[in-house]
Amino acid sequence: MSTENSQYITLNDLQVYQLSRELSSSAWEIYQSLEKDLKWGIGQQFIQSVDSIGANVAEGYGRFHYLDKVRFYYQARGSYFESMEHWLELLLERKLIEQEVFDKLKKIGKELQIKLNLLVKATIKAKEKSS
Repeated sequence: MSTENSQYITLNDLQVYQLSRELSSSAWEIYQSLEKDLKWGIGQQFIQSVDSIGANVAEGYGRFHYLDKVRFYYQARGSYFESMEHWLELLLERKLIEQEVFDKLKKIGKELQIKLNLLVKATIKAKEKSS
């Protein structure tokens, strides 16, 4: 934990957030490698959807009410599917990225998806406990 002698978990302590940042960094490398005309179209869509995962996790984490948190975590999940199951697939299909790059991002993404689902489940469980 980042805070010394504390039970408080910071945003940066969350594995799901760490993975979303790792995915964003890898996505940025792809974006930077695209030709200018491709950056404007598929590149923008891809990078925005990937960055939206971490942004929604952060916003949800900062919310006070459980259901508010879950709503943002679901948004992050939607962004995950948009970026990883649509845009990343198109990048490979159109031969804009190599198979190794695709596989690397899919591996990070799969772990992220699992952690995100667990975060939603834990948040709902915490709400039920508090009621």
